[in-house]
Amino acid sequence: MSASSSVLDRVRRLLRWATAALVGGLVVAVVATLFSLQLLTAGADAEAIDDARVWNEVLLAVVLLLGGVGVAVAFAVWREVRVGLTTPLATLAAEVRAASTGEHDHEIPLVGSGEVAALSRDVEDMRRELVAQVADARAAHQEVEDAHVRLRQQAAELERSNRDLEQFAYVASHDLQEPLRKVASFTQLLQKRYGDQLDDRADQYIAFAVDGAHRMQRLIQDLLSFSRVGRSGEKRERVDLADALDHVLADLSERIADKGAEVTTDPLPVVEGERGPLTMLLRNVVGNALKFSHPDRPPRVHLSARRVAGPEGDEWELTCADNGIGIDPQYADRVFVIFQRLHPKEVYSGTGIGLALVKRVVEHHGGRVRIDTGVTEGTTIRWTLPASD
Repeated sequence: MSASSSVLDRVRRLLRWATAALVGGLVVAVVATLFSLQLLTAGADAEAIDDARVWNEVLLAVVLLLGGVGVAVAFAVWREVRVGLTTPLATLAAEVRAASTGEHDHEIPLVGSGEVAALSRDVEDMRRELVAQVADARAAHQEVEDAHVRLRQQAAELERSNRDLEQFAYVASHDLQEPLRKVASFTQLLQKRYGDQLDDRADQYIAFAVDGAHRMQRLIQDLLSFSRVGRSGEKRERVDLADALDHVLADLSERIADKGAEVTTDPLPVVEGERGPLTMLLRNVVGNALKFSHPDRPPRVHLSARRVAGPEGDEWELTCADNGIGIDPQYADRVFVIFQRLHPKEVYSGTGIGLALVKRVVEHHGGRVRIDTGVTEGTTIRWTLPASD
């Protein structure tokens, strides 16, 4: 037998030989029994009895031979099972236990032959695959731990940056504006007291200085408003946007009257958010619509809202549409960048922060904002806010 042959094949061969021997022995036993019975029934002489005794002895020999063959086959099968299956499986089980109790790098040797050898190879392949997966998992876990460490460091850095930003906001709101107020007030006093002694060029210079101081104050105030979005600590509540718009229109009533503007609105929803920033958002979109009005027609501004399905649930899409000078589609994204101006300050006043502030407020509330480039007349701004019910 080949050493690499299957245990089952060897047992199968033994059983075939044993079956052949058993069949042959049974044939001989049957023949002996028949002859013995024939001799005993045909006659009762001594010769027939002797012949019957011979056939009985042959039958006994066959039975003993079959018993010996059975014992030999049973021993051979036991030995094959023990050597080919029991012992290799016990060895394989011990190797697997050694590898599974912490010694993951313990290589499982090839044991046995045939199916057992194939099983040991498969177990070793599985062990190597598991070791590789464990190594990958450990590497991924280490990467996650490193990412957490970096995240904690960035959070600490962000906290320090926020503290610095708060300090800057305090300085900007007090220390930086105070010198500007003095520049503006003393320049105006200079013009008032010595105006009759100065020429037109001097008056123009004084006007430039006062205007520059005022614009710097507006810029600082707008920067403060921009930096405070999301950091004011204001509690979120249910905000009625229609009520907030009424306050905005009351604040802008003088400008609306001066321009002969008409501001209309559809029913506006109630949303969850911070009242101050949301009111500031409406003030900026309506104020921009009034500022960038068309010189040949009075401003017409309309606000509307509709409920739509968003990527994370229902949301409100709000729209502010006007009949002003419009925005070139190529600048549709640029207008939301802080300090980006499409017109000289001599033509349209402002600091270039208005729409950047709108975008910051919208994103702080989990929404998105865009210019509708498909509109051919005026400007249409669309923004979304999550629906609160």
